[in-house]
Amino acid sequence: MADLPVAAVVRVAKNNGAERVGSDASEAMVKMTEDYLGKLVKEAVKLAGHAGRKTLKEEDIEMAAEKFV
Repeated sequence: MADLPVAAVVRVAKNNGAERVGSDASEAMVKMTEDYLGKLVKEAVKLAGHAGRKTLKEEDIEMAAEKFV
């Protein structure tokens, strides 16, 4: 079961130009988004740990995101 609400992902798609989003597409977007966020957070946790912190900060997320661009 997905943690992200499908409706929120569909809303993001529509806000970015999609007129309609099929159920199969919305499920795929949720899965891919959760996979990306999982990888992003794992990398950010490594960076925070390297800095001697347990708390994720914006800088950790931004640095981690650079790896996936």
